[in-house]
Amino acid sequence: MAEFGFNEHHQNEVINYMRFARSKRILRLKTIDSCFEELKDSRLVDETFTVDEVKEMLDGLQVVVTGEVEMELINTAHTNVLLLRQLFSQAEKFYLRLQSDISELENRELLEQVAEFEKTDFKSTDKINQEMSKPKLAPLNEGGVSELLNKEISRLQEENTKLKSRLRTLETQAMSALDESTKTKQALKDLQKVQGEQQSAAQSQEINSLEDTVAALKDDYEKSLSVNAASQKDLQENLVSAKHDLLRVQEQLTLAEKELEKKFQETAAYRNMKEILTKKNDQIKDLRKQLQRYEPSE
Repeated sequence: MAEFGFNEHHQNEVINYMRFARSKRILRLKTIDSCFEELKDSRLVDETFTVDEVKEMLDGLQVVVTGEVEMELINTAHTNVLLLRQLFSQAEKFYLRLQSDISELENRELLEQVAEFEKTDFKSTDKINQEMSKPKLAPLNEGGVSELLNKEISRLQEENTKLKSRLRTLETQAMSALDESTKTKQALKDLQKVQGEQQSAAQSQEINSLEDTVAALKDDYEKSLSVNAASQKDLQENLVSAKHDLLRVQEQLTLAEKELEKKFQETAAYRNMKEILTKKNDQIKDLRKQLQRYEPSE
């Protein structure tokens, strides 16, 4: 299969796959032939058939044959997917990305070359391949692997050199930044020290001023307490005296009221009013007695 540019190993792999596909195809064709034979043996027993009977037999045969062909096409497509899976898995181990051109699958010239290979080279290599044990799917040839590994090593070494250069640059920048940071920290400490001394002096002066103010306030508070204590004592004494005066005035008022009542009872007007009230009470009693005579009680 020199037309496709394959080496001997890959050519054997193609032959193995074509042998597998041919065996599946032959098996499916035998199944279709058996469908026709079964129809002949089971239905073609009479000498004459009507049009409807022939149509019925052909429809049934069409359904069976269509199912067999469809099953074979589906199985072929799934088998091709599994084959591609094996190839892609091997390629990914070496960081390769395989590509396919779907349009080439319908290339008439290439299809004719494959058919010609199946008729000639494929048949001539059947006897040789039958004597060999079935090979397992192997990776790419050693030359290709070495070349890929060398390329990958060269790429990694180049990338490593770039990373080392970048690392040295970053280290230089980091050392410069560290020196600047150290100088900045020292300047900050000096500034904080000066500010601390200034703040300490200002705070000391402020504390002394606050202590004087607190002492003055304490003296004022003590004086206020002594003044308030004296004032409270005077107020209590005045309150007691006022209570005694109030009791004395209340007693005098009570005596004055009694004296006034006594004097009022001794006046002529009071005596006349009392006599009038006594007479009126007597008249009311007489009237009640008269009413009781005219209106006896129940």
